[in-house]
Amino acid sequence: MQIRNIAIIAHVDHGKTTLVDQMLRQAGAFRDNQVVEERVMDSNPLEKERGITILAKNTAVLWRDTKINIVDTPGHADFGGEVERILRMVDAVLLVVDAFDGPMPQTRFVLRKALELGRTPIVMINKIDRPGADPHRVHDEVLSLFIELEANDQQLDFVTVYGSGRDGTATMDLDQPLQDLTPLFETIVRIVPQPPSDREAPFQMLVSTIDYSSYVGRIAIGRIERGTVKVGEQVLLNSMDTTKKPEQARVIKLFGFSGLDRVEIQSAGAGEIVCLSGIEGVDIGDTLTDPAHPDRLEGITVEEPTISVDFLVNNSPFAGKDGKFVTSRQVRERLIKELERNVALRVDETDSTDTWSVSGRGELHLTILMETMRREGFEFQVSRPRVITRLGDNGEKLEPYEELSIDVPEEYMGTVFEKLGPRKAEMIEMRNPGQGLVRLQYRIPARGLFGYRSEFLTDTRGMGLMHHRFLEYGPWAGPLAGRLRGTLVSMENGVAVAFALWSLSERSVLFIEPGAAVYEGMIIGENARPGDMDVNPTKEKKLTNMRSKSADDAMVLEPPRLLTLESALEYIEEDELIEVTPTSIRLRKRALLASERKRTNRDAKRDRA
Repeated sequence: MQIRNIAIIAHVDHGKTTLVDQMLRQAGAFRDNQVVEERVMDSNPLEKERGITILAKNTAVLWRDTKINIVDTPGHADFGGEVERILRMVDAVLLVVDAFDGPMPQTRFVLRKALELGRTPIVMINKIDRPGADPHRVHDEVLSLFIELEANDQQLDFVTVYGSGRDGTATMDLDQPLQDLTPLFETIVRIVPQPPSDREAPFQMLVSTIDYSSYVGRIAIGRIERGTVKVGEQVLLNSMDTTKKPEQARVIKLFGFSGLDRVEIQSAGAGEIVCLSGIEGVDIGDTLTDPAHPDRLEGITVEEPTISVDFLVNNSPFAGKDGKFVTSRQVRERLIKELERNVALRVDETDSTDTWSVSGRGELHLTILMETMRREGFEFQVSRPRVITRLGDNGEKLEPYEELSIDVPEEYMGTVFEKLGPRKAEMIEMRNPGQGLVRLQYRIPARGLFGYRSEFLTDTRGMGLMHHRFLEYGPWAGPLAGRLRGTLVSMENGVAVAFALWSLSERSVLFIEPGAAVYEGMIIGENARPGDMDVNPTKEKKLTNMRSKSADDAMVLEPPRLLTLESALEYIEEDELIEVTPTSIRLRKRALLASERKRTNRDAKRDRA
């Protein structure tokens, strides 16, 4: 049987996971009467809720006499670590581009990785049935992108397929009618190179990803580069860390992919993507070989993180009320465990035994980890994000810069210019594709994006689109404008009451509802003016025997601004923390007592003087 290994890469929301759904259906991976939900490859609950792919996943379909191994990869640059290691398993990439949007910043990111590794590209211009779609314009933009990314001659001669992933239709020529995905399957079989097929050579395999089962333990997933492997055979584990000695292990179970299922097999040969269990201590980037031929493959290199936050043990007055895992040992073990799968993450110890510095590719990368831990029953606190700086060749301080792409209606352009100026953003390009939205390209310090997304959505009435990706390290941009408004800080412990919140709501935006438990130092709202204000949300109405019609009118409160992890991470300042529990997300001051905060502010002013 012939084998083809291909990864599907695209920008967020360009339709690659929906396309994989249709490929599975039309290749007969499901029974005729089988009920299958949409975006079946997004199996993680967070993926289903957010509509994005977070973890790369393998599947396989049988098209006529060819087995096609398909890897669905994340489209968000924050999960680029998933893309970088998965590309080592495949021989080609299917680049999916929206026929309306064209190439976006994260299209550039994933395509650059594929071209650097020499992978053969196939381009599918998707959603050609979308109103305003312009496949010819998008094809020219994709070609320009390939040239800009310095693709070689073979890669520039890419094949283009046009279609609709939602409808499961494709064509090679826009003048021809759309049919099923047969043109796409035939293109994959024709264009994608066959993987290495030397089955007589000694066994060798690079571990590209790790899974875990409580029944069989760690599971190594990767493509066999040469030779064959059988259940029960001895293999040699060569760690990517050259200081470690090779260790022998035995293959207990061997799995291949068929549709969405893992199928237990007895042997597999070169070119196949398989899962091996029984090898303790195996990690991403390690090489499994024949014991007599310990040839180590080049390990998987992943770009360094650019943003970090502090994870702290929850020490608020409400600590331990919601979560099952609250101690420093439990939080530390969970963070260390995350490193086994999440190759783009870094966890460093700090001077404090209950604080860890966790670094990642971006705010979304870190908030996905926080949300996952929260749902598992962990309680912890998180600090404001900060960028990871470097020193240049001449000793100057460097910080990460992002490429920011904004699509916005013309009437809101002035507001965008006004808000991005103090954030030290430099405009690279402005063009009007004639679709009602103006596209703005900026180069901006990563710090300048903290807290901007929520402002942007408000300023553009939800009609703007923004995407960004890591661009480069550049000179330190100096101080940036911070939050313009202060906060309301509770000065009492107790339960918030409607009477107190009603009087506060006239000059603030509240984060809590009546009946919410509060403690001293907890942030309950945003002040209408600069500077923090200590308030008493537990103050009740004094009862007397006197009654008046106007005084007893019902108090109507505006709905509070409910915080998500992303919005909370954008909002807080250096002297504030996010308290994360399985049931609540609260904001608080680092120093809970008002006297401590005043003393800290006084000391800071004296130091500046």
